[in-house]
Amino acid sequence: MSVRDSKGAVHARAGGRLGRLRIPGSRKSKVVAAVVGALLAGSSAYAATNWVVGLNAGSSGEAQSATVANLTINAVASPAASNVLYPGGTGDVVLTITNTNPYPVTITAVNLPANTTYAAGYSNSGLSAAQTGCSSTTSDVLWNFATGTSGSSHTLTTPLTVGAASASNNPLTVTLTNDASMTASAPAACENTYFSMPSLTGITATGGAATSTTTPATDSWTS
Repeated sequence: MSVRDSKGAVHARAGGRLGRLRIPGSRKSKVVAAVVGALLAGSSAYAATNWVVGLNAGSSGEAQSATVANLTINAVASPAASNVLYPGGTGDVVLTITNTNPYPVTITAVNLPANTTYAAGYSNSGLSAAQTGCSSTTSDVLWNFATGTSGSSHTLTTPLTVGAASASNNPLTVTLTNDASMTASAPAACENTYFSMPSLTGITATGGAATSTTTPATDSWTS
């Protein structure tokens, strides 16, 4: 016959005397066993089971596309044009292109005003002091290859990619080689003059991931 005392120990009666039975294992072994058991219980939380969970139809997330902002093209004096204008000749045009979009923009062509639209002349490179006798009606300086129709498209020899806003190579400085023209009828007042070229009427450009063109760059259109 066996009984338990108030501490839960098991006792057996033998020969009229009550003896205490010792249960093998020390307190240390019990602690180790408890820790191992806890680890096994924790790892089983990540084990594969027979309960397969699927996905409801239409489960999705939300994304958003960026807005599209126009580019800005400005005349600049640096670097200075290597090829300068003279009556009947062509010269370089220097400009910067600024892109405020959060992605690169690649330009492949420009649209020119009509060949009757002339550049305004200035006596200083900052284009702030008008050159007397060499205005936008008398200078005879125009975009090379412009036609009689405003908006004619002219493909760049090499596409220009302007980096995203705040990225390197933005603004992009570009020298357009021999893309300004001066007619043989240009007045003498236009000697030693800086010109603000007529505004472009448009560009052909696309936005999207691309490698930026290194500034300063050289490009042109040849027809």
